Amino acid sequence: MERLRMNRRVQIDESQPPNHDAVDDGDDNSLRMRLSENNVTENQEPFMGVKVRRKASLHREYKGDYIDVPSHPYLMKVMEKQGDNRVLFADKVLKFTATGKMKRRILLITDFAIYLVDPDTAALKRRIALAAVEKLSLSELSDNFLAIIIPYEYDLLMASTRKTEIVTVLVEATKSDSGQVEVVFSNRFEYNATSYLVKEVQFEEVEGGVKTRILTR
Repeated sequence: MERLRMNRRVQIDESQPPNHDAVDDGDDNSLRMRLSENNVTENQEPFMGVKVRRKASLHREYKGDYIDVPSHPYLMKVMEKQGDNRVLFADKVLKFTATGKMKRRILLITDFAIYLVDPDTAALKRRIALAAVEKLSLSELSDNFLAIIIPYEYDLLMASTRKTEIVTVLVEATKSDSGQVEVVFSNRFEYNATSYLVKEVQFEEVEGGVKTRILTR
């Protein structure tokens, strides 16, 4: 297995997002992946060997539910109202609005849908059926950004220190006889911030980190 370069930090033009579950990337400049030391197999990592990954994410066990969903009645109510009861992933993330602002959201992934819930108001802000997801876009560098592309709606751009696990869960959850959700790597990709507004995310490796720009097309 190939060696990967580590020790990177994310930088964003103009404004820096709040520190959200930050991880220490460590001081090693290279680290060999040893999948046998955690509970992730190569089949579960469709992008293994492509994505430059941080030291902290290489040997992290996947927990799935990081907020203890059953202990939050309002989250259970949101899912039960839609007929969902099996949580594949749950955590707080940063969601980017069409204007470029960042909003804290609770991300829930079930075997049927993706939910975004406002943690302050307990309101369901969006539900995306897994069947509606076309692809996942992310860079080839060590950053926390992930775009979920939904052709018949508007897309979702978010940031999470657990992006690797989110992608893995979505790939597994969308597997069918006809295939699974596509995972695309590029250091420049577009997404529909609204039905009429297209933005481009650009990633550049700079000294000490990754510089990210979000531009309106």
